[in-house]
Amino acid sequence: MNRKIAIIGDRFMLPEVFRDKITEACGNGLDIHTHTQAWPDEPMEHGYAAAGLDGLKEYFGKPDEIIDFIGDAEVLVTHLAPLSAGILDRLPALKLVAVSRGGPVNIDMEAARSHGVTVVNVPGRNASAVAEFTIGAILTETRLIRVGHEALREGIWRGDLYRADRTGRELSEMTVGVIGYGNIGTRVVRLLRAFGCRILVADPYVQLSAEDRAAGVEHVGLDDLLARSDVVTLHPRVTEETRHMINADTLAKMKRGALLVNTARGPLADYDALYEALASGHLGGAMLETFAVEPVPADWPLLKLPNVTLTPHIAGASVRTVTYAAERAAEEVRRYLAGEPPVNPC
Repeated sequence: MNRKIAIIGDRFMLPEVFRDKITEACGNGLDIHTHTQAWPDEPMEHGYAAAGLDGLKEYFGKPDEIIDFIGDAEVLVTHLAPLSAGILDRLPALKLVAVSRGGPVNIDMEAARSHGVTVVNVPGRNASAVAEFTIGAILTETRLIRVGHEALREGIWRGDLYRADRTGRELSEMTVGVIGYGNIGTRVVRLLRAFGCRILVADPYVQLSAEDRAAGVEHVGLDDLLARSDVVTLHPRVTEETRHMINADTLAKMKRGALLVNTARGPLADYDALYEALASGHLGGAMLETFAVEPVPADWPLLKLPNVTLTPHIAGASVRTVTYAAERAAEEVRRYLAGEPPVNPC
C-alpha cells in the first residue's frame, strides 16, 4: 500500500510545486492528495490583536475542513493549515508535518509532541527576499522615491526635492541600526555593508560573525542603537520580550528625524505611539510592511500620514521563496520515509 501524503498549499505556496518537489525527491510510489487554500486572496487569521484558534498564530482554514482533507494521511505538508490539540486528536494516523515557513506558529507544538507527531520547518525560507525588500524600503524613504512618485502621480513635478534642505541622504553617510541578528538580520547587515554605512546590531542572544566584526559592524545595546541610528530596522521574532519593543519610551530615544522600518511583524511596534512620533515630526518617516491587524482598516490613521510608506505584508513573497521552501519540505519528507533523522525538527 502506498504511503499517503496530504498537501495543503495555497495561492502562494502552490500545492503542485510541493507535489512536484516531493516526487522528484521520493519517486512516484506515493499516494499524494493536494488542496489549495484561498490565501492570500482571502486574509488569514492572525491571532495577535484577537485570540486565534487555541492560541495559534497566522493560520488559514477551518478545523473540520482540515481534518476531512488530511483524513488518514501519514504525512502533511502545509503552509498555513492550523493544527491545534483538538485537530490532532482527530488525526491519529498523522506522523509527520512539514510546514513550509520559518516558525510553526500555526501548530500547537506541545500537542504535536504529545501525539507523537514530528514537525519540521524551513528556517530562513524567505530570509533573502525579506532582506532585499528591507534594503529597498530603506532606499525608498532615504532617497525620497515614494515622495517623488506620489507627486508625479498627482501631476506635480517636485523639483524642490533637489534643494539641499529637502533632498535625501545617502546610506554611505548614515548609521543604520539592525535589531535582531537571525536569518534575516544577518543578511540585511551583509547587504548594508556594500553601501559603506556605519552598522549597529542589537541582539542580546547572539554574537556577530567574524566577517561582520572585521568589517566594522558594532554589537551594541538597544538604547545605544536607538540613540545613534539614522535608520532603525526590525528583525526579531515576536516574543513576550519583543512585543511592543518599539513604544513611546523607545521612540523617544531615537534621533529626531530618524527612520523606522518594520518588515518583521506588526506586534513588535505600538502603532499608536508610532503615529504620535511621526505626526509630531520626532521621526522623519517610517516604512511599514507588517501590522498588528491585517488587512489594515481603511480609516487607519497611519494611512493618512505623508511621511509613511506602507506595503501589504509582501516582503517575503518571491518566486524563489516558493521553490526553496518546497525543496526543503520535500527533502524532509524523503528523509522521514527513508527512516533518516530530520534536518530541521521543531
